[in-house]
Amino acid sequence: MNTSHAKSPRAVLWDFGGVILSSPFEAFNRYEAEAGLPKDFIRSLNARNPDTNAWAKMERSEVSLEGFVALFEEEALHHGHRVDGWRILQALSGDIRPQMVEAMRRCKARFRVACITNNMKSGEGPGMSRSPEKARAVADIMTLFEHVVESSKLGLRKPDPLIYRHACDLLGVSPESCIYLDDLGINLKPARAMGMRTIKVGDPDLAIAELEAMVGIPLRG
Repeated sequence: MNTSHAKSPRAVLWDFGGVILSSPFEAFNRYEAEAGLPKDFIRSLNARNPDTNAWAKMERSEVSLEGFVALFEEEALHHGHRVDGWRILQALSGDIRPQMVEAMRRCKARFRVACITNNMKSGEGPGMSRSPEKARAVADIMTLFEHVVESSKLGLRKPDPLIYRHACDLLGVSPESCIYLDDLGINLKPARAMGMRTIKVGDPDLAIAELEAMVGIPLRG
């Protein structure tokens, strides 16, 4: 048994979309069904050339939203299908999962908490589907974290190990004393390699139960 994992954690790190918010993949699948695209076509495009594709460039702020739309539509055509890039962007705005917010609040009372998110600069191009009310609610949640590490501001994105190291440095903790939650295995792999305990979030209630077992405190009302 790895005894470092038996130690009480000092910090809990959270992805945002797909963890605190519902997964954009559900919205992608709805758009694919409407547009007559193969299921998971959008997700498969994002997995091709994951460091250099339109998605990666947008999350590192190397292209504008307009630039992303043009590149993404071109990538889709190259793989045989026409997509509306603006619709893809609008699908990114997931719904807040209140039980995850509650779990994070309870963790915050005992541990250091930070967010590591691959995101895009806001305020560019036409408004996302997020309403002003939702934008405010998301902003309120963001204020609960001690630090929010954003790919669009840092110019680094998950799964680059440097972004996880940056979060640890901000909190003054070692990776071995952290728990990290993300909905994508590719983003959990480097965190695990650094010594973090990881939780892959699918069903949020199962993920919270797993986190409760790791932190040893109740996380639900």
